[in-house]
Amino acid sequence: MRVSRLMLVTLRDDPAEAEIVSHRLLLRAGYIRRISSGIYAYLPLLWRVLQKISAIVRQELNASGALETLLPQLQPAELWQSSGRWAGYTAGEGIMFHLVDRQGRELGLGPTHEEVITSLAADLLRSYRQLPVNLYQIQTKFRDEIRPRFGLMRGREFIMKDGYSFHANEECLRATYASMDQVYRRIFARCGLRAVAVEADSGAIGGSASQEFMVTAAAGEDLILTSGDGSYAANQERAVSLPAAAVPLAASPPSELATPGQSSIDDLCAAHGFDPSQLVKVLLMAARFGRQVQPLLVCLRGDQQLNEVKLTNAVSAACAPRYGPVLEIQPLTAATLKAWGLPQGLGAIPFGFVGPHLADHLLLADQGPVVVDGFAGQAGATGAVADAGGAGAPLANPQPALAKPQPDLQLLPSFLRLADSTAAELERFVCGANRADTHLMGASWQQLCASAEGGPGALMPQVLDLRAAQPGDRCVHDPSQQLQAARGIEVGHIFQLGRKYSQALNANFTNEAGSDEPLWMGCYGIGVSRLAQAAVEQHHDAQGIIWPLSIAPFELIVVPANIADAVQAELAERLYAELQAAGIEVLLDDRGERAGVKFKDADLLGIPWRLVVGRAAAEGIVELVERATGHTSQLPAAEISATLVPRIQQQRSGLAQ
Repeated sequence: MRVSRLMLVTLRDDPAEAEIVSHRLLLRAGYIRRISSGIYAYLPLLWRVLQKISAIVRQELNASGALETLLPQLQPAELWQSSGRWAGYTAGEGIMFHLVDRQGRELGLGPTHEEVITSLAADLLRSYRQLPVNLYQIQTKFRDEIRPRFGLMRGREFIMKDGYSFHANEECLRATYASMDQVYRRIFARCGLRAVAVEADSGAIGGSASQEFMVTAAAGEDLILTSGDGSYAANQERAVSLPAAAVPLAASPPSELATPGQSSIDDLCAAHGFDPSQLVKVLLMAARFGRQVQPLLVCLRGDQQLNEVKLTNAVSAACAPRYGPVLEIQPLTAATLKAWGLPQGLGAIPFGFVGPHLADHLLLADQGPVVVDGFAGQAGATGAVADAGGAGAPLANPQPALAKPQPDLQLLPSFLRLADSTAAELERFVCGANRADTHLMGASWQQLCASAEGGPGALMPQVLDLRAAQPGDRCVHDPSQQLQAARGIEVGHIFQLGRKYSQALNANFTNEAGSDEPLWMGCYGIGVSRLAQAAVEQHHDAQGIIWPLSIAPFELIVVPANIADAVQAELAERLYAELQAAGIEVLLDDRGERAGVKFKDADLLGIPWRLVVGRAAAEGIVELVERATGHTSQLPAAEISATLVPRIQQQRSGLAQ
């Protein structure tokens, strides 16, 4: 291939839209072009990279016994309604592009294909003799991102490999899951990536177990927590740890404490000498399902932060069987209640003074709204909606509270009360007194619940792990180890789905005993286009991209310093043809640009090897440069094939192992 035919346009300056290094470099080097927000064209150079990644994926999956297929991108709403995910993906998280055809039928552009593949399995897999089956596809997916960013990292259209396996029993599913774990490790190693396998939350896909594969990079959106001994790694949304022990509160009879204007943990600790671990902070929120809104009262120890994913999972487990999937979780503010068209009678309790014993009847009493403005960023508050902590985006749905009234919604008459175990384990603590400028000191769960209307235990919360594990926390598997933090880019995710979709879509098979039962399922995804950009994020320097040889668009670029020089041009052409004949993927820079421009572009493009044909061409000498190391050597042109071809073949072999 010749550069003059590549439609290559490189940029000297960083595009204003690009926030991270890999995005800037892909734009500057002419690999991608932005068409609209979150929508990019893959230009010829990047398409070659994507084809190489896809080829590696296919080789490894085919070798494992998986079968490639291609599923429709347009999916009928009925399938998603059967699984219970249509409302969550359209009205809730709102990430699915959906439309109505000319016959009035609702359709969605697939962000994933569990429903489609399960409906096919229901038709085609009828007997245990047909199992197991492992199918995959490489296809464009669509996701209506609220805030597309970082180029191919978080776009509205992207290339993904998604796979689905079907089994007669859970043991077989686990075996395939373990096999796919090894397949994924080989894929990422062959692509030249340093990837870490971490425990992960199953999210909207669901299932009993899941594992993410993270490419470590400073620009990663995910925080990975690992143990120093390497035996534990998890995404922060899933990570568990041992928190620091709480500082005991001095024994004294429960009493009220005047705390004028002291609505934050910092204020309370500074004024009264408390340690944050001696306080219980309360978060008031609301989970919206179909037409029902479940108010939430969540308690955390004052020095801990909420893990929003753990909370969403807890709310879903408690309420989804009755009300359906969680559509969103928002702070329970006057604005939220007004937007949802709900009663606003939570009582005039100022922010920072709400306690765990807030009565249910205040949900309906006409006493004016609780003052709980400032949900995000109110670090350390002990009242209504203290520091949300954790993942940063609002719970379950990264959107503000609904702007338009929803008069059909119904506020349920009692709180779902949840407490993190660190708060529940406190024998005595400081908390809001449900009255302005007042806290309770020396409170206990027994005392608060016994005094509540409805009798002893009426306000006792369900105790769960709701806190966000933090770097420096002690590890559960070995308290002598501490969690260490790193940033990661998710490039793969595997799930044990179990029977979630097969039960919902009646995908049954006949077992050996002659009885019908639902299929066991697994799900396995790789972000192909994201992986390409993740490779750039992990492999670059100040001059540009440094592609791993296995996924580089070309293995070698031949650069004649002066194409107008007949000797240089002739030698460059001869070496170009000779190396191509030897099986090397060669790009020839035949442009009439200055040598300096060509060298800068070669570094920017990141092709692993550069062969410079310059003034020494008359003596038959050329310069060989290795992009990754910058190592330069002068060699006779006649020896290039004998010297370079074995080195490239050796590199190919090493990456393929």
